[in-house]
Amino acid sequence: MNNFYKNVLCFILVQAIAITSLITLSSSEPNKGGHDNSRWIHPWFKTWHIYAVNELSKDQTLLVHCKSKDDDLGIHNLTVGSEFTWKFRPRFFGGTLFWCYMAYDNLHASFKAFWDDQALYNVCDWGTCFWIAKDDGIYIRNIPKNRDDYYCNWEQGGL
Repeated sequence: MNNFYKNVLCFILVQAIAITSLITLSSSEPNKGGHDNSRWIHPWFKTWHIYAVNELSKDQTLLVHCKSKDDDLGIHNLTVGSEFTWKFRPRFFGGTLFWCYMAYDNLHASFKAFWDDQALYNVCDWGTCFWIAKDDGIYIRNIPKNRDDYYCNWEQGGL
């Protein structure tokens, strides 16, 4: 069998596996007591939603600048209680990375907002990450545990 036919068969096999996985996810029958199967599908089959949220006190405006290697999402000034959000599908073979810079007054923080990591997938409930700016630092919402987990400090001065 020549390489062309081998490549075609490989492509068909990969597509069949992907379609089977997606059909399993799209069932309209309610979950009958088991786990939600959609969380066990690899993250590149999902559209991920990332939120940057301003929960600072005293009406502080939060500057947010997020980007990846390929996409600069721009600079956003968030008033208290507002958020900036974006959505994407991770790269098929991994390596998706978004990072954010947040600043207010004379404080700033820079951190990864999405990367390929099982622990992050779990905290974000396999699809939605909330990064929250509070007076004492940056937090990530642990959705399954219904709490905000401390992530990093604010640093003094400009970046």
